[in-house]
Amino acid sequence: MPLKTFRLFYTFIITSTVLFTACGKSENGLSQGTWRATIKNEAGTEVPFNFEVLDSAGKKVIYILNANDRLKVDDITVTADSAIIKLPLFDSEFRAAFTSDGLTGNWVRHLADKSVSMEFNAERDVKYRFFEEDPETPEQITGRWSSNFISTDGKDTTLAVGEFTQHKSKVTGTFLTTTGDYRFLEGSISQGKLFLSAFDGSNCMLFTGTIDGKNIVDGKLYSGFSSVTNWSAAKDDQAILPDAYSLTTLKPGFSTLAFSFPNLDGKIVSLTDPVYKNKVVIIQFLGTWCPNCMDETAFMTDFYKQYKDRGVEVIGLAFERTSDPIKSKNSIERLQKRFDITYPLLITGYSNKDVLKGIPALQNFNAFPTTIIIDKKGKVNKIHTGFSGPGTGKYYTDFIKEFETHVNHLLTVK
Repeated sequence: MPLKTFRLFYTFIITSTVLFTACGKSENGLSQGTWRATIKNEAGTEVPFNFEVLDSAGKKVIYILNANDRLKVDDITVTADSAIIKLPLFDSEFRAAFTSDGLTGNWVRHLADKSVSMEFNAERDVKYRFFEEDPETPEQITGRWSSNFISTDGKDTTLAVGEFTQHKSKVTGTFLTTTGDYRFLEGSISQGKLFLSAFDGSNCMLFTGTIDGKNIVDGKLYSGFSSVTNWSAAKDDQAILPDAYSLTTLKPGFSTLAFSFPNLDGKIVSLTDPVYKNKVVIIQFLGTWCPNCMDETAFMTDFYKQYKDRGVEVIGLAFERTSDPIKSKNSIERLQKRFDITYPLLITGYSNKDVLKGIPALQNFNAFPTTIIIDKKGKVNKIHTGFSGPGTGKYYTDFIKEFETHVNHLLTVK
């Protein structure tokens, strides 16, 4: 990618094993306003995003900005020469020292068996994401695009639908896949090139591509520490994905689920418990490491509060990246507090790779989140793979309407 594409930061790297080096007290520190930040991957490619700093009741609060999404971050420690900014839910943090322009340091992501560190820089009082100017462009990509993501070795292909909205050179939108969506993407078009990025505390992504009429070619998706995926797209207003209710099934001979897992208080919860008798029950398969699961959890929390007194129950089955019950409980408790979840969250004791061991009635399991609807007779009625969150616009509102209509129907069935 040409060096002129992005504004460069001339800073030093702080490793994850050394917290800070002294660089002098900054007069502005973590000042209020909009900042421009970049995270640099192993290949040296910079992923830009913006965040806003506010003072709230004498404390610093940060909102990470991606299109219409504002992710609140309030676990912040500021000293005279440095800051530690802990991201909610996904067990990652920024560790950075103040410079005359802003911050320089690392984004540290704590995984199940190791931590990964990537260079982080941020400049205060900078509102643009990719380019300072926002001119009219001849290229127009508003609409729906049939898309393909292909691994660099050519072995894995993922079909997707791109949905974009363009104003002058600015672009927002997302890609939908059978396992979920890429959430809120934001970027620009410049000289026939498309640039989109997102950072949400878990995912760090940069999409680039060349716009060639009704095609986008030579696409690259840079994600995480080192992942690179090729992609292309063609304008197609009729592009659709396979039915999300057809991808995950039960094994022959099974009509329901059987499980017994502890909740956060250690009480064993089973689908056969009296509280679930003659109820419509929603089983949510989730992980606190999964951004799409966070979108579904936000929806499901409000849904449960509206439908609980009408005969609907929800059970969350958490499959973490570790089978350690203590680590899992700590992560799930953070999730519960973040979304004010009032339905039970169960510690399955299985990692996200072992769903079929924990729930052997399933024929296959394709994605987190997956949602299973149980009717009032205790039978599996529908299984929905993935979740199209608010970043997908009409797909999200259509899903909510369809989901609530179906649940309302099941409530009327005797």
